[in-house]
Amino acid sequence: MLWSEDILSFYKNLNPPQKLPNGIQWLYPQKEEVVIGVVKQFLQKFYSDKKERKLFLGINPGRFGAGVTGVNFTAAKQLTEDCGIAHPFKMKSELSAEFIYEVIRAYGGPEIFYSNYFIGSVCPLGFIKAGKNINYYDDKDLLKTVERFITGSINQLMMMNFSNDVCICIGGEKNFKYLLSLNEKNQWFKQIVSLPHPRFIMQYKRKQKEDYIKTYLKILN
Repeated sequence: MLWSEDILSFYKNLNPPQKLPNGIQWLYPQKEEVVIGVVKQFLQKFYSDKKERKLFLGINPGRFGAGVTGVNFTAAKQLTEDCGIAHPFKMKSELSAEFIYEVIRAYGGPEIFYSNYFIGSVCPLGFIKAGKNINYYDDKDLLKTVERFITGSINQLMMMNFSNDVCICIGGEKNFKYLLSLNEKNQWFKQIVSLPHPRFIMQYKRKQKEDYIKTYLKILN
């Protein structure tokens, strides 16, 4: 199968736990027909081949990027302006997407970047609590509930023949430590490299943004 078919099937057939603790709800945009249609366009444009790729793994999707578009670290603005994908979403942007696409442009553009990499997440679906984003590691009960789902999802990704030489982990200490602990048990990757989260960079280190772009490019190259 082509990457586009494998990844589309992955998102269509996710089977997360039905109930989450402590008032937390799933963010599963790919269940919506409009969103999965856009994801299909994106995958057919950039992944209609069988070339080996490396994985980026973020934390989990948020409300304003993948939570709208279904495409990780890609808000509606980047989907149109960088990827050339038609969609019905409001033309909004998001800080993490802005940084990632600056990196992608500096790398050579979406065609070159996506021919070598796929951006996923440690947990492929996101979480909402009281109308706000929450990360899988922010609530101990949540993490206990979703750990089997997370492990199963990464197992599914690795069955698609992603490179196991290195995984690039986006997002700070907690995501990196958790992924390392899972990798010790499951032996998915020979090496995991951590990069600081784009939202952290854009919120707190914007003056050093160009330096962080260089850091990302050094790992990519």
